[in-house]
Amino acid sequence: MSAVSRVVLREQVKELILQRILTGAYAPGDRLVETRIAQELGTSQAPVREALRDLELLRFVESAPFKGSRVREVSDEELLEIYPVRAALEELAAREATVKLDGKVDALEAELAAMHEAADAGDLHEQVVHDVNFHRLIVEAAGNAILLDVWKFLRVESRTIVTALRTGLDGHEIAERHRPVLDALRERDPERAGAALRRHLEEFAEYVRERK
Repeated sequence: MSAVSRVVLREQVKELILQRILTGAYAPGDRLVETRIAQELGTSQAPVREALRDLELLRFVESAPFKGSRVREVSDEELLEIYPVRAALEELAAREATVKLDGKVDALEAELAAMHEAADAGDLHEQVVHDVNFHRLIVEAAGNAILLDVWKFLRVESRTIVTALRTGLDGHEIAERHRPVLDALRERDPERAGAALRRHLEEFAEYVRERK
């Protein structure tokens, strides 16, 4: 197997394990046995071991000598630590993206509409996909590769699912909280776009804080 193929397989295994964690198929505290997972997926242990190591770096898995790997509980405190980081990154991204987009927000409007469609269908996973796409489009439009890499490392989609499940907010309400950001980008107002995106993320942090 080539080096590229090994990397692709590791990523596929990592995403599959992560989805099982997020859906509750692997619950907090469950042991993640390399041999068992490898057998289920029809692969060798190497990509499973590498995937678990990656997920440990992302703080979804924890391991201990002679005890192996387990699913780690993502605490409210951890979510509260992540949101200020996201807010700072995305505020900067929104300011830069406003200039680059120059009012062309059709793709963002499509993602907002898709969020509402998913909310109508009661499909939380699909709504989160379009929610994260909305944010990703803004970060990518900023044109800052370092900012994008840091943003991706936060595993925004995974943490967004956790937050949505814990806050229990209405899907349409979540979608509409993106509209001030969209309006500011359409009207080519960098300061307002940055402030609106920061406020949007800080509100989610507040919901988590109130739930504690």
